[in-house]
Amino acid sequence: MIQELSYIGIGSPRADEWRRYGTGLIGAMLTPDGPDGAVRLAVDDINYRIAVHPAEKNDFRYAGWGVANETDLHAFVAHLESHGVAVHWGDPQLLRERQVAGLAWFEDPWGIRHELSWGKAATPLSFSTGRTMRGGFVTGDQGLGHIVFQVPDIEKANEFYVDILGFRLSDRITNKHFNVRFYHVNGRHHSLALSEFPGHVGFNHLMLEVEHMDDLGRMIDLLDDHDVDVMQSLGRHTNDLMTSVYIGSPSGLQIEYGYGGLTVDDLSWIARTYTRPSYWGHKLSAVAKTQLPGIVTPLVTAEN
Repeated sequence: MIQELSYIGIGSPRADEWRRYGTGLIGAMLTPDGPDGAVRLAVDDINYRIAVHPAEKNDFRYAGWGVANETDLHAFVAHLESHGVAVHWGDPQLLRERQVAGLAWFEDPWGIRHELSWGKAATPLSFSTGRTMRGGFVTGDQGLGHIVFQVPDIEKANEFYVDILGFRLSDRITNKHFNVRFYHVNGRHHSLALSEFPGHVGFNHLMLEVEHMDDLGRMIDLLDDHDVDVMQSLGRHTNDLMTSVYIGSPSGLQIEYGYGGLTVDDLSWIARTYTRPSYWGHKLSAVAKTQLPGIVTPLVTAEN
């Protein structure tokens, strides 16, 4: 019943830097702050899709998944509870903050928070890019973009996200360095990917897709002006065919900025296995080789 990645929220001590980074480099539109001072960014006519909350340390706060309507939300909550998932309904204050009509939230087996909502507020013809761009972002029925989580156990994660949450496998990449699975909920090749990182849990990156290759190139030209590092060089992925570059952000996570992603059709789609993530490019920079990939923390267990 999940139909899109609707929004995300992170915490950061450098939240205020997203005002310039998110607009002047990424090309998103700055919208009114949240009640806690969160910097909010829009990439289409949805009032906002990215929230960066002021915090003492970088952390991933929540992934917001959109369902079609109130009936679907209640049915999905009942489904989750029947599988032993503890679900909490959002109070009126949370609904106002997220600007949705209804919301329920839960955590995955490692504490990653997910919010299910319907009725996200939108203002037609309101979006304008934060910098000069030829076009905008690919959203619509494909949602915000995609996110990638690092999980300690890919098989256990697959059981939860597929068997309980209903994500559909697009394909996977496996080799001695990678064990990643990619999942779709709409026509976008993947709205979610899970990457195995034993002993750790975290958030790797958010992908934003632009409508024109020129806007990808222009963003790359602006990196020096914004003192932002390239984490992976320009390249093209084998599975979703996205041409993209990975860049750093003020808050630990990476942004994959891409063009030309593949769409899938469940009536004909067949999941494949790849051993290479890219046809060409996507080379790790010297900076990337010295850092953990994204906002990552050691897994806390009863033993430690």
